[in-house]
Amino acid sequence: MKEFAHLFNAIDQSTRTTVKTNALAEYFSTAPEADRLWTIALFSGRRPKRAVTTTKLREWAAEMAGIPLWLFEESYPVVGDLAETIALVLPETASDTDKGLTYWVEALRALSQKTEEERRAFVEDAWRGLGGTERFVFNKLITGGFRMGVSQKLMTRALSKATGHPETELAHRLMGNWTPEDTSWHRLIEADDPTADASRPYPFYLSYGLEGDVAALGAPSEWRAEWKWDGIRGQLVLREGQYFVWSRGEELMTDRFPELARTLDYVPSGTVFDGELLVWHPLTDSPANFNTLQKRIGRKTVPKKLLTEAPVVLNAYDLLEWQGKDMRDTPFAQRREILERLCHDLPDAAPVRLSPQLEFDTWEALADLRQVARDENAEGVMLKRAQSPYLMGRKKGDWWKWKLDPLTIDAVMIYAQAGHGRRANLFTDFTFAVWNGNDLVPFTKAYSGLTDAEFREITAWVRKNTLQRFGPVRQVTPHHVFEIAFEGIQASPRHKSGVALRFPRMSRWRQDKPLQEANTLDDLNEMLRIYG
Repeated sequence: MKEFAHLFNAIDQSTRTTVKTNALAEYFSTAPEADRLWTIALFSGRRPKRAVTTTKLREWAAEMAGIPLWLFEESYPVVGDLAETIALVLPETASDTDKGLTYWVEALRALSQKTEEERRAFVEDAWRGLGGTERFVFNKLITGGFRMGVSQKLMTRALSKATGHPETELAHRLMGNWTPEDTSWHRLIEADDPTADASRPYPFYLSYGLEGDVAALGAPSEWRAEWKWDGIRGQLVLREGQYFVWSRGEELMTDRFPELARTLDYVPSGTVFDGELLVWHPLTDSPANFNTLQKRIGRKTVPKKLLTEAPVVLNAYDLLEWQGKDMRDTPFAQRREILERLCHDLPDAAPVRLSPQLEFDTWEALADLRQVARDENAEGVMLKRAQSPYLMGRKKGDWWKWKLDPLTIDAVMIYAQAGHGRRANLFTDFTFAVWNGNDLVPFTKAYSGLTDAEFREITAWVRKNTLQRFGPVRQVTPHHVFEIAFEGIQASPRHKSGVALRFPRMSRWRQDKPLQEANTLDDLNEMLRIYG
C-alpha cells in the first residue's frame, strides 16, 4: 500500500501531465504485478462495489475520533471529500502494515459477505493500522469515490513508457469487460496480441477556432465547408474483417457502438473513416441532439432497447485509408472524391453516411449558412483547405472551426456548494434559477467561468448569506445575477424547469443587474421553441 500511496500523492499533487505520466510509468515498472493490475482496474473505473454505506462510515469515524456526529457533518462540507474528512478527524498513527494494494482491494470485496459487526471491526482495524496517505487511499477505496484525474489516454501513455508497447496496442488490450479476477498482468499487457496492428488508428488532425474576419483566409474557392456536427469525433477502422471505433481522445469505444459492425458487410477491409458519431433518426433523415447521444456514451454495453431508440451512425467527412493505403498525404479534395464515390454505393442499411459539403461562392453566403447551423443540430461550420493533407495534432492554417456564438440567459444564483481539490475551501458550484411569476425556478448548474478572485469574493458572500444547509449544499439569499452561456437547449422531463442546457458556464457576473431583471421561464421556453 505504501507504493500505491506514494503514486497517489504524486498524481494528486500535480496538474502536469508529464509528472503524472512519469509517476505512473515508474510504478508500473516496479510494483508487484497484481498491484499493477488492480491499479489499471481502479483508474479505468473497475472499482470494487461499496460494501459499507457512507452513513455508517461517518458514524464509525465520529465515534472513533471521539467527536459528536454533528461536528463531523459540519466538517465534511468544509473539507469537501468524505475520504479526506475521515482521514483528518481520526487520531494520527503511523502505518504498521506492509500489506499491498491487492490485499486491501480483495479484503474490501470480501466485506459484502460479512455481518455489519465484522465490517466495522475490519474498517476500524484498518484505520488503526494505516496512517497518512495510506489511510486516505483506503478511505477512497471503501467509499468508491476513486477519481484521480487519470484518463485512459494518460494511463496507456504511462504503460507504453514502462513496457515499450505502443499506446494504441495497449488501448486495444485494455478494452472490454476484463477484471483482475479473470486475467493476469502477463495476459493483459505482455502476451502477444495479433489483433493490435489491425485496430491501430491514425493520429487525429485537430482544428483551431476561427477568430477575426473569415475573409482573411483568402479566396473562398480554395476552401471546402461542412457542418460542425454536435457529436463525438471518431475513426472507424476496418481491417482484417474486424471493425474498431476510436474517439478523438484515442479511447477504444468499439463495444459501445455494436451497430457499426454492419459496415463490414458493405465496405472492404483496409478502410479507415474519420467523422462524427451521431444518433441518426431514419424517419426524419437527420441527427438527434447531443442529449440523445449522451445516453450511449457512458455505457460499456448497450441494451437492445437503446440500440433501437438511439441508433448511431458515423457521419464520415474524411478517408484516411483506402484499399490498405495511407491516404493522409493526398489532398483533401481528392480524398473527398473517393469518399463520395464510396458512400454513394452504400445502401441505407449501412451505418456510415456522407457528411454533406456546403455550397457557397462568397464568405457572406457561408456566414448566412452558419447562422442556421442550430437548425441542423450543428455547432457551426468547419472550413478545410481543398489542397490540405491530413496532418497530426492541432495545426494552424488548413482546418478551422467557425462556431456559433453561445446562447445566453441571465439567471439568479440560489444554491452554492464547495468545489474539490485546490478549490475545496471555495464555493464554486452554483445552481441558477429564472423567474416564473413571483417564484424562482432552478434550471441549471454551473461551476466554471469565474476568476479565482471572483470565486473568493462570492465565497465570502455565501458564508454571510446562507439561509439553509442541505449537507454540503447551501441555500443562499437570492441576490446575484449571472449571465449563463450554453451551446444548446433541450426539453427535459427530469428537470423542474422542463429544460436542460448543453455546456452551461458562467460568462459574466452581472453585478450591474438587479435581481428582478433576470430572465424568466417563458424566456427559456421561447429559446427551447426556437433552438430545441
